[in-house]
Amino acid sequence: NTFRFHDPAAQAAWSARAELENSLRRALQHDEFMLHYQPQIDRAGRVLGAEALLRWRLPNGRVLYPAEFIRAAEESGIIVEIGKWVLRTACAELARWQRAPETAGLTLSVNVSARQFNQPDFVPMLQAIFEHSGVQPSSLKLELTESLVITDFVQTAHTMATLKRRGLSFSLDDFGTGYSSLATLRKLPLDQLKIDHSFMRDVLTDQNDASIVRSIIALGDSLGLQVIAEGVETPGQRQFLSEAGCHIYQGFLYQRALSAEHFTQYAQGVH
Repeated sequence: NTFRFHDPAAQAAWSARAELENSLRRALQHDEFMLHYQPQIDRAGRVLGAEALLRWRLPNGRVLYPAEFIRAAEESGIIVEIGKWVLRTACAELARWQRAPETAGLTLSVNVSARQFNQPDFVPMLQAIFEHSGVQPSSLKLELTESLVITDFVQTAHTMATLKRRGLSFSLDDFGTGYSSLATLRKLPLDQLKIDHSFMRDVLTDQNDASIVRSIIALGDSLGLQVIAEGVETPGQRQFLSEAGCHIYQGFLYQRALSAEHFTQYAQGVH
């Protein structure tokens, strides 16, 4: 006494998602993930550090970017294990930088998902990575999204304060795209605001984007926070940012994300 309907399109989408999740688990087991590093540059052209960016090299050689698989990883929970791999790999690389005089002063930014950051064992897990890699935590910067901050403010603030005491710093990623209030920002131990690339794309032609970028820079200045802009691709965008008071940049104008070896060569060459 029931009706049942079959939707081939829905079945195909479900099957594709299931296959993607299985492939993500296989990728972890077979070491298919890799990190690339995009330089972060000051107004004098000096390399201050980099952001670690995840890549997935498929067995057929094709490389996938996070937009193609992160959502599935988050929804399935695999992001927690992927996040651990990212932190272990990033800290091992940062430790190598710290042992070389030419790169010892560089910082490394790592994106952390809400699901991973809210794990009960996140702090001890990170501490174990520090001890194993020998890295100095003061050079590591965790990038958090506005959605993470406002989802569970009390727990997030507590975890941030605990890690802050261990020497880590924090950047609020994609700032301006979420809904965090000034009161929220003021109560968090942040060090940096990151202007989202979506505002930079039309900053020279869209007055609204220009106004938002200027406001973010002014807000960061008033709160004593460093401001960095991502997605800087043209000299005009850099000039706009400089005149508005933002002097740290990340984007194709300077360099795309590089392998660990090529980033080290790039950083040493600039120095």
